[in-house]
Amino acid sequence: MTMLTRQTLPAMEAVSASDWNALVGDDHPFLRHEFLHALEASGSVGPATGWVPRHQTLWQGQSLVGIMPFYHKHHSFGEYVFDWAWADAWERAGGRYYPKALTAIPYTPAPGPRLALAPGVEPRAARAALADAWELTNDQEIGELSSWHLLFAEEAEVAEWQAARPELLARHGVQFQWCDHGYGDFAGFLAAMTSKRRKAIRRERRIVADQGLTLHRLEGEAIDEAALEHFFRCYEITYLERGRHGYLNLDFFRRLHASMPESLLLVQARLEGTPVAAALCLQGARTLFGRYWGSEVMADCLHFEACYYQGIEHCLARGLATFDPGTQGEHKLARGFAPRLLTSLHHIADPRLRDAVARFCAEERVQVRAYCRAAEQALPFRDEAKIGPAGEQ
Repeated sequence: MTMLTRQTLPAMEAVSASDWNALVGDDHPFLRHEFLHALEASGSVGPATGWVPRHQTLWQGQSLVGIMPFYHKHHSFGEYVFDWAWADAWERAGGRYYPKALTAIPYTPAPGPRLALAPGVEPRAARAALADAWELTNDQEIGELSSWHLLFAEEAEVAEWQAARPELLARHGVQFQWCDHGYGDFAGFLAAMTSKRRKAIRRERRIVADQGLTLHRLEGEAIDEAALEHFFRCYEITYLERGRHGYLNLDFFRRLHASMPESLLLVQARLEGTPVAAALCLQGARTLFGRYWGSEVMADCLHFEACYYQGIEHCLARGLATFDPGTQGEHKLARGFAPRLLTSLHHIADPRLRDAVARFCAEERVQVRAYCRAAEQALPFRDEAKIGPAGEQ
């Protein structure tokens, strides 16, 4: 078998979309060339925003057989596995935390593959070929890297990395996901819940309707320029309420719509026929991913309807098995989203910082696991339809 060679790409445009996407699969829109290229081409990702692309690729001769998104970072914004305290402690102690290396999808806390390989490529050999990607110390453009972080990788991939590199530190987090267990339709989903929760969800949906709001799901080419621009205004409002602009710009969303429209679902709320709120989702072959939301009006329960219930209905109508509505949000639990334990991995170069982070992660894992168990017990399903972690029955 031809030996694997590693090549670092400074931008997505350095590799063809067809070669990259051939390794991605059909359920992971965020790993697609079009998504990552739109981030870079729009200026949402790049040196000016503190994300320096250094994508890792593996080759057998002239054939691309492995891909891993990879960045040098000058901050920790847009990652959603927060290491600000690590950085602050290390720099107060006289160390230098940035730049660091990161394997993740920018601004996207959605679990999925991070290392994708062609059939026949041995994962252990691939990881060996990538082993020094985060240990480069003589890069004149960026300097020494303090660490490498693998975020929101799939469980099987995390386990393979841990087996190959036992020194990687594991950190736990929790998200909430909805899974279809043969509900058939939304009424079937509600029927699996306790009477109290069924009534509460029906009441929330009725409140939205009583305010004169109607919900509309637009897919692909049905999302016109006016709808896209309105969505972006709403998206910006969400961030402006926190005193800043969004990470992503309108050019990014336009590029996304032009290059992969089949992956887009826009949930639009209208008042007397005029759009007033919007939620943009991406969809794969089996999974719906809720991502971006905003509203021009204050309306009771509208967020629940647009970001959760419409997504569940869409999954049931399209035969999608899983709905990942985004990070955080304990309120999702009461609406049928089960807790899912996630693991990030961290390589820390300096042994002093590594020891401190290892102690922190060990203590945090105990707390996160206890929280996850408590969340499982709080799921609002009837005992005979009880759903476990990550939607297991």
